[in-house]
Amino acid sequence: MPIVKINDVEYDTDTLPAEAKAQLEMLALTEVKIRELQRDLAIVQTARVAYGKALAAVLPTPLETMAAKGDTIQLG
Repeated sequence: MPIVKINDVEYDTDTLPAEAKAQLEMLALTEVKIRELQRDLAIVQTARVAYGKALAAVLPTPLETMAAKGDTIQLG
């Protein structure tokens, strides 16, 4: 007889009507799915940062870009 607390009221899940049990089960499943999606989002956000750093590491510097175009660089 597991007890669940909803809106500050405790319910014995064994005594709930079938429809209430079904809704409670769906609510529990949505909570699991939300945690999975939050985990997946954290993974993708971490990957995005890593890809951004990898891109920055291989981009030419502004000086290299200017030299490749034949621009003149004036110093002091």
